[in-house]
Amino acid sequence: MKQSVFDDLVSRLEDELHLHDTNWRQALSVAEQVAICLRFLATGDSFESVARCFRVGGSTVRKSVSRVCEAIWKVLRDDYLPAPTMEMWRRNADVFLSRWGFPHCVGAVDGKHVNVFAPPNSGTTFFNYKGFFSVVLMAVADADSRFVVVDIGDFGSNSDGGIFRRSAFGQRLLSGCLNLPPDEQLSNSPTGDVIPYVFIADEAFPLGKNLMKPYPGRGLTNEKSLFNYHLSRARRVVESAFGILTQRFRIYHRKMCILPETVVSVVKATVVLHNMLQAVSAQTADCDLGAQYENEDTLSNLGRTTGPQGGCVKERKEAIAVREAFKDHFISHHTAANSANTAQ
Repeated sequence: MKQSVFDDLVSRLEDELHLHDTNWRQALSVAEQVAICLRFLATGDSFESVARCFRVGGSTVRKSVSRVCEAIWKVLRDDYLPAPTMEMWRRNADVFLSRWGFPHCVGAVDGKHVNVFAPPNSGTTFFNYKGFFSVVLMAVADADSRFVVVDIGDFGSNSDGGIFRRSAFGQRLLSGCLNLPPDEQLSNSPTGDVIPYVFIADEAFPLGKNLMKPYPGRGLTNEKSLFNYHLSRARRVVESAFGILTQRFRIYHRKMCILPETVVSVVKATVVLHNMLQAVSAQTADCDLGAQYENEDTLSNLGRTTGPQGGCVKERKEAIAVREAFKDHFISHHTAANSANTAQ
């Protein structure tokens, strides 16, 4: 992190983190608290190791990390993880089309398992299919590998599809409350199909009118394989976002020896800092990479809602028809491109 970015971060957190001196000791400055927290997040070292670096007590580091992470989420969330709007979805779709060639795509969805020690008396609740204990970060990324929506804290033993359905984002998507742009004709579409704006995901997620996933199975036709190629190519942005996040904050490379509530705070802070650093990189063209504990403020930048959970025959047929329309669109463009190359 550049000095100017660090100074700006300290300045913005001043009101939340300012401490008063006591008769017994001098309080840590805001800059020291932020530096301690960033050291912990960036290296993944233990509290005791960070404490030795700053010549403070281990409990001081523990309290500083928790305090700074909560302050980062409270102060910076609205700037770097705002509630999505229709204009924002349209901008995302424009960038996905120009950069990845996937029209009407507003975001890529995936889940990441955050490695943690088994919480006390949790049994196998947090034990995932990969063979370790975890809490799940469910996220939507835009074409610039920035997080648009996050939902944090579900049990590692649950599937991505199940977590998606229970999340604030999944509930709002299935109930049509995400304020997506209305269905429109694809630009330069020879078929003239009117197609909804969609999110893209892998096979673990349920197919829906606004949620596209690859055709399953092997031995697919060339047409279905072409659709899967375009979807997988565009979906890499969320994998890239997770990759950049874990390289910047190497705490994700180690098993977090903290309670799930603190894990949620740490993940929230790193997500916001990731978006902040991505914005700085975009401005400066600098590419250096430097339990249900649920409540509306900690899990997501979307409020929870109730609505239909999908799965009926009519909705299934509609989702399949949308996927077929996207497939036909890619086939027509592929055919047109081959014809142009042959003419040349």
